[in-house]
Amino acid sequence: MTGPAVSGPEASGVAAGGTAAGVSGAVRALAITVSNRASAGVYADKSGPVLVELLRGAGCMVDGPLVVADGEPVEAALRAAIAGEYDVVVTTGGTGLTPGDRTPEMTRRVLDREIPGIAEAIRSAGAAAGVASAILSRGLAGLAGRVLIVNLPGSSGGVRDGMGVLAGVLSHAVDQIRGGDHPRPA
Repeated sequence: MTGPAVSGPEASGVAAGGTAAGVSGAVRALAITVSNRASAGVYADKSGPVLVELLRGAGCMVDGPLVVADGEPVEAALRAAIAGEYDVVVTTGGTGLTPGDRTPEMTRRVLDREIPGIAEAIRSAGAAAGVASAILSRGLAGLAGRVLIVNLPGSSGGVRDGMGVLAGVLSHAVDQIRGGDHPRPA
């Protein structure tokens, strides 16, 4: 992996209650910023810190943002996160149409099963918020073993829109991945 990694007490936190609502045990999340320029120190990462705060707000213990260049470093970071047994890994950046945007391709290499509904809902939420270009995001969502991986766009607004969708299903998704059952009506 390239780029500076930020972790430890200053980058980890738990929202009030310590866990995502409805999920037993802490939900460990890793935020990864994919940016060639931010990883090279050309400019500061802006979307990663937003992602960290929103994951904390969703009740996760968060590491990151880890800043990596697009391409092979993304795959390496994802494989390290899977080995590190995170529950959730959310990336920001690298999902567009430029030749250097390769995050979905690197993500697909590690996924066992895709969850297309999450990615579709994220694109739809962005479009519904008035961002027509949201439908150009090629971000994926899926499972790599027992790790939920979600690609979000690289803008702070795209992260907010995407987390608005993901936060609503995160606790249920993690519970299901851990072997939980679907809630039954009384």
